[in-house]
Amino acid sequence: MAPPLRTTSAIATALSIALLSYLLCKKTRSKASSKKTPKTLSVKKARNGLVAAIGNTPLIRINSLSDATGCEILGKAEFLNPGGSVKDRVAVKIIEEALESGALAQGGIITEGSAGSTAISLATVAPAFGCKCHVVIPDDAAIEKSQILEALGATVERVRPVSITHKDHFVNIARRRALEANQVALKHGKGNQNEYLDVKQINGYTSDSGKQDPIFYSDCKGGFFADQFENLANFRAHYEGTGPEIWDQTGGKLDAFIAAAGTGGTVAGVSCFLKEKNANVRCFLIDPPGSGLFNKVTRGVMYTREEAEGRRLKNPFDTITEGIGINRLTENFKLAELDGAFRGTDLEAVEMSRYLLKKDGLFLGSSSAMNCVGAVRVAQALGPGHTIVTILCDSGMRHLSKFYDVGYLSKYGLMPSAVGLEFLGLK
Repeated sequence: MAPPLRTTSAIATALSIALLSYLLCKKTRSKASSKKTPKTLSVKKARNGLVAAIGNTPLIRINSLSDATGCEILGKAEFLNPGGSVKDRVAVKIIEEALESGALAQGGIITEGSAGSTAISLATVAPAFGCKCHVVIPDDAAIEKSQILEALGATVERVRPVSITHKDHFVNIARRRALEANQVALKHGKGNQNEYLDVKQINGYTSDSGKQDPIFYSDCKGGFFADQFENLANFRAHYEGTGPEIWDQTGGKLDAFIAAAGTGGTVAGVSCFLKEKNANVRCFLIDPPGSGLFNKVTRGVMYTREEAEGRRLKNPFDTITEGIGINRLTENFKLAELDGAFRGTDLEAVEMSRYLLKKDGLFLGSSSAMNCVGAVRVAQALGPGHTIVTILCDSGMRHLSKFYDVGYLSKYGLMPSAVGLEFLGLK
């Protein structure tokens, strides 16, 4: 009987070995399979239309600047908005509030005086609200901005640059155009019949449109002047949107914020929100040549003594940057909570744009480049180990005929030549 026992024992041993081999092979195949099979992506709900796609832009680490300074320099990639710039946020907020208040009729015309980006954003989002757009733009702005506006369906007026105090400054003309649209609408019974549709005044300015030929058709449903410089919807767009996003994306762990100002809405809205969350977050302005805001922040006055004595040129070549720098205080900028300011130069902005393109693959516009100059200045002032956030307003695609044009740069002695960051005192 002994042999059968040995046979049974051998069979049991063989079965155990086979089972163990099967389990080991199955585990190995499972591991291999898990390595080859991509992880299942979480399904996100589609956004409802163009407007819902605006905002919630990425906050990206600018590797070259972070490594060079020892700080974490982060850029809010606003150029990824549908209209290509940070101004998309402002355009949506202005139109939404105007429609809600009744200041803008459904199907009405939004007018704006803009150097380009805000106008492009308004022209981009206006159709989503069933509205049209009429833009007045200075004729020294990059020609591609006018071309984009026309392609988006906006009507475009290019006018010569003059002082804001002149009645034919592009902003003042845009204001008049809204009044004219209201006059045409009421004449033909097309506009809103309410207290907001005032044919004589907009924001305290009286129309003189009777002195010129009307430019709107009889089917016009009224006009609304967006007034990005003074309209606090601009501030609210950043206080309610950009600021909270930056706070969430950094987990509240940031030391400083810096940006240039044109209307002042971005720097005011973001600085106010961040200061409310943490008073120790330091907020700064970077100001281009020809702007008086640096003096206002650092000295309390807009002009130097020489400028105050009337020696300031009426129409100087101030800066190659577009959309930033100004010589008056806007209602938006008045709300900014700033700890200081830095000066940036045109050459620094040009050099920075080429450096970031070469090192990081970032193709940025002039104001974005100036903001990055500011971020490095803050890093140098605070020292290594700090987290600094700035705004990447738009890409270089709207700046080809000036900021990226060799002939234009050569004319003003702004050809880039730096190898690294030596133009800011870094290697």
